[in-house]
Amino acid sequence: MSTPAQPRPPGILTGLLVGILIALPVIAIFFALNALVALPALPINVMDWLPNNLPNDLLNFGKQTMADVLIALNIGRLDQVAKIAEGIIGTATLFGLIVLAIVAVFGIARTQKGPRAGTLTGLIVGLALGVLLVLMYASLPLVQFERANALLIDSAYIMGMLVGSGLIAGLIYDRLARLPETSSEIAASAEQLNRRQFLVRVGGSTATLTVAGAVVSLLRSAGAVEPVEEIVAPDSPTPSGPVEVVGMSDDFTAAPGTRSEYTPLEEHYRIDIVSRPPEIDAATWALSMTGLVNNPQAFTLDQLRAMDSVSQFVTLSCISNSIGGDLISTTKWTGVKMQDLVALADPQPEATYLKITSADGFDEYVNLDLIREDERIILAYAWDDRPLLQKHGFPVRIYIPNHYGMKQPKWITHMEFVPEWEEGYWVRRGWSASALVQTTSVVDTVASDSVFEQDGTTYVPIGGIAYSGSRGISRVEVSIDEGGWLPATLKSPLSELTWVLWRYDWPFAEGAHSFRVRTYDGNGGIQRADVTPQRPDGATGIHRVTRVL
Repeated sequence: MSTPAQPRPPGILTGLLVGILIALPVIAIFFALNALVALPALPINVMDWLPNNLPNDLLNFGKQTMADVLIALNIGRLDQVAKIAEGIIGTATLFGLIVLAIVAVFGIARTQKGPRAGTLTGLIVGLALGVLLVLMYASLPLVQFERANALLIDSAYIMGMLVGSGLIAGLIYDRLARLPETSSEIAASAEQLNRRQFLVRVGGSTATLTVAGAVVSLLRSAGAVEPVEEIVAPDSPTPSGPVEVVGMSDDFTAAPGTRSEYTPLEEHYRIDIVSRPPEIDAATWALSMTGLVNNPQAFTLDQLRAMDSVSQFVTLSCISNSIGGDLISTTKWTGVKMQDLVALADPQPEATYLKITSADGFDEYVNLDLIREDERIILAYAWDDRPLLQKHGFPVRIYIPNHYGMKQPKWITHMEFVPEWEEGYWVRRGWSASALVQTTSVVDTVASDSVFEQDGTTYVPIGGIAYSGSRGISRVEVSIDEGGWLPATLKSPLSELTWVLWRYDWPFAEGAHSFRVRTYDGNGGIQRADVTPQRPDGATGIHRVTRVL
C-alpha cells in the first residue's frame, strides 16, 4: 500500500516547456489582432525599439553581420530579406522574454508556500513584464505619431496579454503542483502520466491558437494592397546634356541579364529604421515649416500638388550597399522645388540649416545654402507618376542629388529652420556626416547563353551599370583575367542624375575567367580601387566576378 508523500513542485524544465507553449499563441494573437483590428503587433514594436536603444557599435555590428549573412546566403533581394529577418528578430526577442518570464514564474513559485503560489507569482511577473513592454511601446516615435489617441487602449491590451500570460503560467504551475505524489512507483508513474496528459492538452490548445492566429495574420496581410492613384505630371526631362564621354551610344542594346534601366516600382529598394512603414492620413497631414522664419508655413498635400512641379529621373542608392549590391534603384520623381518652399517661408539671416523630421522618428539636417544653389533638390510626392507608396515615404520625401539615401528623409512631417548643424539619425550612429555618393560600377551579367557570331568570332555580351551621383559617367572599362582595361559601350542615361548602362562584347574563350569593371565620373575622376567597408562613408572597390564558360 502506498504512503502519501509531499507534492513535488514542477521544475524549471517544465517551466521552459510551459513558457514555449504559452509564448507561441501569444505571439500569434499579437499578429492576428493587429491584422484584424489594428491593435499593436508587439513583436514588430520590440524590433523597432532595439535599434534606438542598443549601443551604436553593437547595432552597427549586428546590422553588418546580418547583411553579410544574407548576402552570403543569396536568398533574395537584400532589402526584402532584411525586413523578414528583422521581423524574425523582433518575434524571437519577445518570444524569449515571455519564455524567460514564465521560467521565472516556475522558479520563484517553487520557493513559495501555499496552494496559490504559482498564481500570485505569475500575476506579479506578468505585471512586471507588461509594465516594461508598455513603457518600451510608448517610447517609440512611430507610436507617438500614429497611436497617441489610442495609447491607453494599446497599453491596456499589452498589459492584458502579458498579465494574462503570467496568470495562465501560474495556474498551470498550481495545477501541476497539486497532482498527488506517492512513494509507490506505480503511483509515481500515474502522476507522471497525469502531468503528461495535462501538458499535452495545453500543447493542443497552444497549437490551435497559434495556427489560428497565424492563418488570420497571413490572410489579412495577403489581401493588403496599397491603392494606386495616377498623378498627371509635366513631361519628364530629356536625357542629360553633353558630357565628354567615351563610347556613348544611343544605338544600344543592353547585355541580356543587365538590370532594368528603369526600376519597376515594386522592385525599388527600401531601407527604413522601422519594421513597417508609418500610416499617414493625407486628409489630416500637413507639412509644417517653422523655426527661424518670417512666414511659418503649413502645406497640405493638395496644396503641394497644386504648386509648380518638376519631374526628373533619379538613381538613389543606400550607403550600406555593398560593391555589386542591389540597394540601388532608378525611377521618376515628381515634386516641388525646395527652393520655392524655402522662399515662401522666408528664412531669417540666422537660419543656416533645415532640420527635417519624419513620422518614424528619423531626422536629418540640410544646408540651406545647398538648397539655394541646387534647384534639383525637390520635395517629392510621386514616383512613376503615382503618389508615393506608403512603404516608400508617403506623403512626401526629399531628394538631394549626389547623396546617399541616409541623408534623404521620407514620411516627412516637419521642417524647422535652425541656426546650426547637428548630427542626424544615422550620423549619431557612426555613419558619414556628408554621405556623398561613391563612384561605383557593377558587372551585372556575363551572358554566356546569349553568345553571337560576328566576322567569324564568337562574342559573349557582358554588361552592368555605372553610377557616380550627379557627377555623371564619362567612361567604363572592363578587364578580363586581370589583363588591361578595355573601353565599354555606354547607353545615354535617362538624366544626369541616373546610372549608366554599359556593355562589352568579349571574344569567347573556353575555361574559367574573371571579369572586372571600373568607371570614371563626369569630371574624369576614376573610381577608388581600394576596398573600404560600407561604414562610415560607403563601400569602395572594384567589382569582380568569375565564370566558367
